[in-house]
Amino acid sequence: MKTPMTGVRVLEVAQFTYTPSAGAVLADWGADVIKVEHAVTGDAQRGLQIGTGGVATGRFQPLMEHPNRGKRSIGLALEHPQARAVLLELARHSDVFLTNFLPDARKKLGIEVEDLRSANPRIIYVRGSAHGQRGPDAHQGGYDGSTYWSRAGSAMGLTPSDSPKVINPPAGAYGDSLGGMTIAGGVAAALFARERTGEPSVVDVSLLGLGTWATALSVNNALLTGEVPPVAPLAGPATNPFNPTIGNYRTSDGRFVNLMMLQPGRYWADLCRHLDREDLVSDERFDSGEKLITNALEAGEYVADAIASKPYDFWMERFKTLEGQWAPNQTALELGNDPQVRANGYIVAVVDADGNQRELVANPVQFDETPPTLTRGPQFAEHTDAILAELGRNQDEIIDLKIAGAVT
Repeated sequence: MKTPMTGVRVLEVAQFTYTPSAGAVLADWGADVIKVEHAVTGDAQRGLQIGTGGVATGRFQPLMEHPNRGKRSIGLALEHPQARAVLLELARHSDVFLTNFLPDARKKLGIEVEDLRSANPRIIYVRGSAHGQRGPDAHQGGYDGSTYWSRAGSAMGLTPSDSPKVINPPAGAYGDSLGGMTIAGGVAAALFARERTGEPSVVDVSLLGLGTWATALSVNNALLTGEVPPVAPLAGPATNPFNPTIGNYRTSDGRFVNLMMLQPGRYWADLCRHLDREDLVSDERFDSGEKLITNALEAGEYVADAIASKPYDFWMERFKTLEGQWAPNQTALELGNDPQVRANGYIVAVVDADGNQRELVANPVQFDETPPTLTRGPQFAEHTDAILAELGRNQDEIIDLKIAGAVT
């Protein structure tokens, strides 16, 4: 594949998934991404066990590989003056600096905008934050589950009024991965602008801003009307109250099929034929788009009953010829093996640190219809010596830095 970021160097002082996943995308696109980790503890996410997020086989842990593939790792104790000198030397040879450290930590470690720009006035400075750079909570940390999902409205936008609990995100690092992709796009725009104008940018992306953007239609409508968009109760009907060709319909074996036909009048007859209910096509209650909307709940009951009469696999085969828009409600394992996902190269092979072939989800951007080529994430501080040698440090100097505790 084409690697449009070839020749770009990214210096990353960040941990967990939000912001490091941006570095992973940039590495997928060809950038040389140097991941700076604490000289003793490394990225705090290494070895983290949280739900199913900490699954690992040998040295292959998706929680680390997903946001760090393709990078090189150096261990630096940034609180040490000699380590900070190494960081600034790396910055002099870098195009982009990525961080998700909080303001107080950035100030303490000397990695604020002015610090990096003192070493390299052209460097693009990128901050991934929880709540943005202004306002009363700018100094507060947050995760995608708290800031992106809960505070930014996705949780309540999905939770029915009669639900016994708040709906959780569908996957670990859900907002983090979306945020990383968004940051990578911002970096690309900043590099383009610098090429055109010669001026570097400070790029900010927050989980709160990202989550607000994701729920923008609901927020915009709420601000216009002063009312919260309703969420259908758990105990309510399965069908959409305005359109029987929209909804998640339960099959006889307890699975769900999603129908998403925004034009009911156009697709109703074909749907009825696939449901073996051709009699409903000429039913005077449903023989026009306007009537289908007026009688949506009634029509939806017929759809629900028909789909409930057969198992999930039956509808997967039957709906292959359906004219309107529909989708299976898939599990993570089904998605990973989806023929359409595979055909488009959305799952990519990678060789792990033990020489075993594994698989990772590719970033969604392709150039010239070619999936990215992935390499594994680095082991902790794996490239410290090589990176220092690139800076001109000889073996004795590297050993001295290690003895001083400045590097791993």
